[in-house]
Amino acid sequence: MTARVIDAAEVAAPFRAETRERVARLGRELRVVGLLSQSEGPAHTYAQYARGGAEDVGVTMELWQLEPDQVGAAIRDANADPAVDGIFLYYPLVDPVEDRWLRELVDPRKDVEGMHSFWSRLLYENRRYVDDAGSLRAILPCTPLGILKLLEAAGLNALGRGELAPLQGVQACVINRSEIVGRPLSAMLANDGATVVSLDLTGAVVFEPAIGRHAHTVRDSNGDRASALREADVVITGVPSREFPLVTAEEIKPGAICVNFSQFRNFDDSVLDVASAFVPRVGPMTVAMATRNLVRLNALHQAGG
Repeated sequence: MTARVIDAAEVAAPFRAETRERVARLGRELRVVGLLSQSEGPAHTYAQYARGGAEDVGVTMELWQLEPDQVGAAIRDANADPAVDGIFLYYPLVDPVEDRWLRELVDPRKDVEGMHSFWSRLLYENRRYVDDAGSLRAILPCTPLGILKLLEAAGLNALGRGELAPLQGVQACVINRSEIVGRPLSAMLANDGATVVSLDLTGAVVFEPAIGRHAHTVRDSNGDRASALREADVVITGVPSREFPLVTAEEIKPGAICVNFSQFRNFDDSVLDVASAFVPRVGPMTVAMATRNLVRLNALHQAGG
């Protein structure tokens, strides 16, 4: 078996085209500001890339280079400016604790990342619409959403039994439990019916599927990397370290779908001989989902949301 390599840019193309068309129909400029305090490194590089992706769909994006102690005031300024439709934060801005607080300063109506607690609460409660009528979809975090779209392109939905939920019966392993990607991604998979073993430096927890109840639940687990990888139909890693022991072919289930969303390589090349599909990067999908979220936020605003 040789894994099919999924190109994130190729999967993102139709989403970009849809967003470009919707932006053109608006008849007005959509403007996003990206806030960053890093003058180099991954966050700075990604911000430049995202600006190009925004411009590709007709969205104006400004990057505000700030000192860490200026970020809070800049968020408040962007919130108050009616010409700013969306805000994107590029981490780290200060430190993990302060960055969590800064996310809460962003007006949810301008939160293209979908990371404010207003949106997180809807996600973790598995409430998919803002309104009771079910006409206005909630905003989902852009990187986890992009990963789900990549998994669909890799054949994820074909793995589920679908009697009660599309991913019923799917076993997933997510090696990352950050508030930005790992945790919301695990919740989204579980809300669609998958059982997710979430691993990080503190150990393992299991996201039990939302089957027979409204939303997923989370429980402690004494599971380990070996058992989680051995049983997983889907393996998703996002460990931001060169010291992470690479996931090898011997560890994974034959035919598994593997996704790497870290800026560092988390998989050994040998997995290509065992996996059914491999996604080496997700960046283009994050940008595509962020601009898609921007258009949806604009629709919510027009609807009075």
